[in-house]
Amino acid sequence: MTRLIAALALAFTASATFAADEIKEINFGIISTESSANLKDAWEPFCADLEKKFGMPVKPSFASDYAGVIEAMRFKKIEMAWFGNKSAVDAVDRAGAEVFAQVVDADGQAGYHSWIIVRNDSPIQTLDELFAKGKDLNFGMGDPQSTSGTLVPGYYVFAKRGVKPEEAFKRTTSAKHEANALSVVAGKLDAATFNSEAFFRLQKTNAEKAGMIRKIWESPMIASDPLCIRKDLPAEFKAKAKEIFVGYGKTDAEKATIAVLKWSGFRPSTDAQLLPTRQLILAKKKAELENDATMSADDKKAKIAELDKQLAELQKQLDAQPKT
Repeated sequence: MTRLIAALALAFTASATFAADEIKEINFGIISTESSANLKDAWEPFCADLEKKFGMPVKPSFASDYAGVIEAMRFKKIEMAWFGNKSAVDAVDRAGAEVFAQVVDADGQAGYHSWIIVRNDSPIQTLDELFAKGKDLNFGMGDPQSTSGTLVPGYYVFAKRGVKPEEAFKRTTSAKHEANALSVVAGKLDAATFNSEAFFRLQKTNAEKAGMIRKIWESPMIASDPLCIRKDLPAEFKAKAKEIFVGYGKTDAEKATIAVLKWSGFRPSTDAQLLPTRQLILAKKKAELENDATMSADDKKAKIAELDKQLAELQKQLDAQPKT
């Protein structure tokens, strides 16, 4: 009898814990790529669709910068979020997140591109010309956590040339994609980072100004953005979330709703999606070390050797992934 009472007590405790943890609403974090008003208009119809599928309120949560969404997940203020690959790395490493899906763009492409843009009437045609005139120019980088606004150009455009943005130009700022583009159009910036997805969204929200910018550099393809969910949520809920997102975009109505975001749907994904971004983060650090004239040769050699070891391990993980 004593054992039976103990077992019943344990079962009750487990049931009470599950009830306490039961999800009654979903707070969905959205990274700040453009103005909150534009993001709200684009995301609210999609979140309304998700409410019907989950059977509970789905509230979009906007922050002033990428770090705000990462911190919101860290402190369990949101259940899932849309990230870029760089911010997803930090969300996985620091905020208890895991990747469960990946967006598919409007053309079914596997990714998008980082850009450097200028005004249409700018005399600057190439990166070489941009750097040659840099000390007379104002340049705009993206959010520090942005993959296409900071990490990718930070490596391919700056680290590989052995220069830092803040040293290459008269003035360097940091802002959202949309803000960078509008500042270039207004003449407040001579050039700035941007990306192909943000350009397509700007064409919809402000076609006239979208027509006033020109790209002078385009990056290799960046993997489409991941969607993350908190690891500590019940397995049943996480499985349901993946099923709902991967199944979304099949009807004409859903296609129209998600087209506003310049996407056509979602595909399953995992943390393995972030391996190339992790490689890029380390490659950028390595390039910066190699160009650091203040460090002793022995310290530099040791630090580069450690980075090479980490890069080799990441490559092993990538090689072990199923081929698609």
